Amino acid sequence: MTTNTNDTQTVLVTSATGKTGRRVAELLAARGATVRAGSRSGTTRFDWEDVSTWAPALRGADAAYVNYYPDLAAPGAVEAMRTLGELAVANGVRRLTLLSGRGEPEAVQAEEALRASGAELTVVRASFFAQNFNEGAMAEGVAAGTIAFPAGDTAEPFIHADDLAEVIVETLDGDGHAGVVHEVTGPRLLTFAEVAAEVSRASGREVTYVPMSEDEYASLLQQFGLPEPDARWLSALFSMLLDGHNASVTDGVKRVLGREPRDFTAFAAEAWAPGA
Repeated sequence: MTTNTNDTQTVLVTSATGKTGRRVAELLAARGATVRAGSRSGTTRFDWEDVSTWAPALRGADAAYVNYYPDLAAPGAVEAMRTLGELAVANGVRRLTLLSGRGEPEAVQAEEALRASGAELTVVRASFFAQNFNEGAMAEGVAAGTIAFPAGDTAEPFIHADDLAEVIVETLDGDGHAGVVHEVTGPRLLTFAEVAAEVSRASGREVTYVPMSEDEYASLLQQFGLPEPDARWLSALFSMLLDGHNASVTDGVKRVLGREPRDFTAFAAEAWAPGA
């Protein structure tokens, strides 16, 4: 793998406090890049809900990692990507890497809107993150012993966030990725019941998967304070993503990094090791 990063390259990392943004920023800094860690309250202010923060964060950067919140399939994402792309090109950003969802038709529309800017765009479409169970929205439920989700018995090739971050950094820092779509997954399929069993073995305590309907999950999200329209949209998105059309693995990680992706068993052993 050929790398280009030197100590003069500046990379904007959007959503830099999130699961992937934090990892991408750390890896880029280790490679010698000057990292602008964009967030709502950080030194480099970047807020997806405040377009006035975008151009100042982009200005003078060589590349940017684009991690749109809440999701590329969300209402308004297409226009946001169109605007961001125009601002990136106008401010001299030559290379963009966009994190996208695997098997999301609406996200593809947002990808196309960003590609239309003319910047060197790489798209990384990822499966569900393994870290959703210990760093994300499901971590609280896992800690309480229950994984409640509208997945039925559908299997998913969960990807380790470290693998995803390494792929993203390689696309920002290496050659041959402009115009390419990388679809990345973990090495094998697991149902949510199998995930619960893996976590149970690794943690030494029982964790149970509780399948829910789309409506039941939307109601659960509302109990946690999410407004009804957002809860219904998010529940519908998860139900669509887990209808079986994503139940396959890819060799995306190996093609980019030259090695196999990390397995969920290894992730669970590390995440729930004593003292972790």
